Amino acid sequence: MFKGQPKGLFALALANTGERFGYYTMIAVFALFLRANFGLSAGTAGTIYSSFLMLVYFFPLIGGILADKFGFGKMVTTGILVMFAGYLLLSVPLGGGTVALVAMLAALLLIGFGTGLFKGNLQVMVGDLYNDPQYASKRDSGFSLFYMAINIGALFAPTAAIRIREWAMSLGFDGNAAYHFSFAVACVSLIVSIAIYYAFRGWFKHVEGGHAKGEKAQVVDTLTPEQTKKRMVALFLVFAVVIFFWMSFHQNGLTLTYFADEFTERSSSGIASMPFNVFNLVAVIAIVYALFSIIDKETSKNGKWIGVGVVALACAYLVWQYSRLSGSIEISAPIFQHFNPFYVVALTPVSMAIFGALAAKGKEPSAPRKIAYGMLVAAVAFGLMAFASIGLNTPAFQATVRGGVEETLVSPYWLITVYLVLTFGELLLSPMGISFVSKVAPPKYKGMMMGMWFVATALGNFLVQVGGHLWGPLPLWVVWSVFLGVCVISAVFMFAMMKKLEAATE
Repeated sequence: MFKGQPKGLFALALANTGERFGYYTMIAVFALFLRANFGLSAGTAGTIYSSFLMLVYFFPLIGGILADKFGFGKMVTTGILVMFAGYLLLSVPLGGGTVALVAMLAALLLIGFGTGLFKGNLQVMVGDLYNDPQYASKRDSGFSLFYMAINIGALFAPTAAIRIREWAMSLGFDGNAAYHFSFAVACVSLIVSIAIYYAFRGWFKHVEGGHAKGEKAQVVDTLTPEQTKKRMVALFLVFAVVIFFWMSFHQNGLTLTYFADEFTERSSSGIASMPFNVFNLVAVIAIVYALFSIIDKETSKNGKWIGVGVVALACAYLVWQYSRLSGSIEISAPIFQHFNPFYVVALTPVSMAIFGALAAKGKEPSAPRKIAYGMLVAAVAFGLMAFASIGLNTPAFQATVRGGVEETLVSPYWLITVYLVLTFGELLLSPMGISFVSKVAPPKYKGMMMGMWFVATALGNFLVQVGGHLWGPLPLWVVWSVFLGVCVISAVFMFAMMKKLEAATE
C-alpha cells in the first residue's frame, strides 16, 4: 500500500494531519458552542456554521491564484501563520456579548483565509509529486493515503475537544468559557504542522513552485485550445455535482450533531459502549493494517510475524478494555464525529485493495464514475436516517419535552451505521475528485482549478444551513429525504454526463 510512493507524500500528509487535528477539534463543538454561548437558534447557528465552512473552502480559489504567481510553498507557510492568528483570537473567552461575537467572526475570517492559502496549495504539491513518470500510476492511491492521513488527525479531534472542555470545567471555568480551551488546541497543532513541513522540506521542495523576483513563472503547457476547453468543461461538471455532496455530507457537523444531541440515547453500557472510546478504535485500525500486511505477498516473513504480533496485542487490549467495563458511560454528541475519520482510516486499505484488484484486471472505474457511485451511496445513508426517524418527535416538540416521558430517542448505532455508509461515499468521491482535478487541470490553470474544487465545496458547505433551517416543525424523515433526493438527482446527472467526463482524461 505504501510501497512505490514518493517520500514527499508522507511529509506533506503529516503536515496536513497536524493542521486538520486542530481544525476538527474546533469543528467538533463549534455548532454547539454557538447555541450555548450566544443563545442562537438552530437556524442562525447553522447559518454561521455553514458560512464559516464556505469561507474555509472558498478561499483556496484566492490561494490558488496567488500560488500560480508566487509559488505553492510560500502560500502554505503564510496560510499557517494566518490560521494561527485566527485560532489564537478564537481561543480568548470574551463572553457572549457583541464584542465577543465580532471577535469570533473576525477569527473565523482569519481561519478561513489562512486555510485557503494552506489547504488547496498543499494538495497541488501532492499532485505534482506524481508528475514524475515513475510515480504517475500511483496518483489515485497516493491521494487515498493522503486523505487517510488527514483523517488520522480528525479521528482524535472529537475526543480531544470533549476531554479538554471537561478538564477546563474541572478547573472552575463555566461550560461556555471551557469551549475556548478546545479552540486553543488548534494553535498547538499548527506549530507541529509547520515544524514537520520545514523538517522534511527537502523531500518536496521541487514542487513548491515560485520564481525569482523579476522573473515570470515558467509553465509548460502542451495542450491545444480544444483540449483545454474539453478539460475545463469536465472539471466544471464535476464541480457542479460535488456542491450537493458536501451540502449533504457536512450535515455531520450540524443536523446529524443536533440529532445526536437531541434524539440519540445519551448513555451506553457493555460491549456497545466500546466504540465510544477512541483508543478502542485505534486498536481496530491496528488489526486491519496488520492483517493486510500479513496477507500481502510482498511482506517479508519477519514482517508477517510482526503483523501477527500486532493483531494479538490489539485483540488482547480490546479484551482487557472489555473486562474493565462497569455500569454505563455518558455519550456526548460531539463524540459521534470520530466515527467518520475512523472509517476513513480503517477502510482506506480495503478501498485501495479493491480498486487495485480491479485495475489489475483492467476494470477499475474511472474517477468520474467513482464520484457518481459516491453520490448514490450518500443517498443510501440519508435513506437510513429517514427510516430511523419515522415515528420520532419533530425537533420543535422534542425541545419542549426533553428529559420527559414524551421524549423519543433511538439507539446510537443508527448514527454509527449512517456514518459508515457516508464514509463509503466520501472515499469514492473526495480523494478521487481531488486526484481528478490534479490530473485533468490544464497546467497553467492548475492552482486556480484546485481552488475551484474548493469553491464548489464552499458552495456546498454554504448550503449546509438548509438543514439548520429545516430543523424545527418538520418531521425528521422529511429533513433527511431532502438530502436523499439531492444526492440521487446529482448521481443521475453525473451518469448522464459520463462520456464527456471520461473523454477529458484521454
